Amino acid sequence: MNITRENVDALNAVVKIDIVAEDYQAKVTELLTERRKKADLPGFRKGQVPMGMIKKQHGTAIVMEEVNKLLQQSLNNYLANQKLEILGNPLPRLPEQFDWDAETLSFEFELGLVPEFTVDLKSKKKVTEYKIIATEELLDEEMKNIQLRYGKVSPLEEATTKANVTGTFVNEDKEINKKGTFLVSDLQGKKNTKKVVGAKVGDVIALDTKKLFEDDNRLEHLLGVSPEETNTLDITVSFTVEEITETAPADLDKELFDKLFADGSVSTATELRNKIKEDAEIQFKQQGDQQLLNAVTEHLVENTTFDLPAEFLKKWLATAAEKPLTAEEATAEFDKSEKSLRYQLIEGKIMKEHKIKLEYPELVTYTKGFIRTQMAQYGNTNPEEKELNDIAGRILQNKEETQKLQAQLISQKLLTFYKENMNFKTKELSYLEFTKEVYK
Repeated sequence: MNITRENVDALNAVVKIDIVAEDYQAKVTELLTERRKKADLPGFRKGQVPMGMIKKQHGTAIVMEEVNKLLQQSLNNYLANQKLEILGNPLPRLPEQFDWDAETLSFEFELGLVPEFTVDLKSKKKVTEYKIIATEELLDEEMKNIQLRYGKVSPLEEATTKANVTGTFVNEDKEINKKGTFLVSDLQGKKNTKKVVGAKVGDVIALDTKKLFEDDNRLEHLLGVSPEETNTLDITVSFTVEEITETAPADLDKELFDKLFADGSVSTATELRNKIKEDAEIQFKQQGDQQLLNAVTEHLVENTTFDLPAEFLKKWLATAAEKPLTAEEATAEFDKSEKSLRYQLIEGKIMKEHKIKLEYPELVTYTKGFIRTQMAQYGNTNPEEKELNDIAGRILQNKEETQKLQAQLISQKLLTFYKENMNFKTKELSYLEFTKEVYK
């Protein structure tokens, strides 16, 4: 066997593998002999069929099978030994006709090579890191919401400006079918308020989502749309009224505090306000971190220049899918996935050069932390270590769940690395200002 490589250019190469009979003949003879022992043809005793007939019936198929096995193993070993980093999989060059009886069987494979490039982490163009704060207005609103949530509810025959209205929002085109409750006072503008005030159970009201609420983010929760859609959503939804109530706010007293915090950690309105601020800013930090990671990803892709073996990748995409793609479909798929591929290469290079690794014990610890958080939401704040280990073990046996947790943990590691090694400009703003600026 002989393996050679021709570098077409910096991003493309062709590997040629020449195989001679000595490379596979012994195995082929062994398999043919096994077939002869089991052969049972009319006119011959079992196991006594002439070898010539066995070769005629099965010889080429067995040669093809063994040569293909040999090809795959040899190509994989060659790529590993040469330390070639490739994109996609090698693509065989298939001749119109192939002579399986030739003394030398020659095969060619096209390779798409990983490009050489450098990543500048100290670019002059800085990424914005948002610090989202809980404003006094937000805290006032949340205190009010808590008082209403635990207040005394009374039914109403028809909606007033102080009413809570519960019903189902529907828009078939956007696949919206979601039950929700809102305060009539949260509606924006006299037009929308007029539509709801006076409504009774069973009424169906057509509401335009644009400028429906004073806070656009209410749409995210009531309609189940993404934050990105919230500020631009401009559709009509039908709202079927199912319940109308009015709530007398609960007093900010010990009875309310004990309902909220049974451990007695909050005993005054000031402590409650501080707790709300603390919890809100923890959530805001998580959202800010996710936005920062997205911004860094965009920044690195836009500011790290390198070419890709585009034509090779389009050919590979055309054959890699379950259903073969046309040239036009493969081009469209490449265009759609190019940015993601570029970041994967950048991320891989950063992790390799800076020795950012994910060890299995870290994944187990991360998974247990995730489980502990989930259990705390259901009141189990102190699970036993054995229980955590058992649940983590079961989760990590699921390939999809493991990949998802790995991706989350790697993202955390990379974000920590970026914060330590990149230059950012910090911008402090409220959550409402953040959503308007980031998801505009």
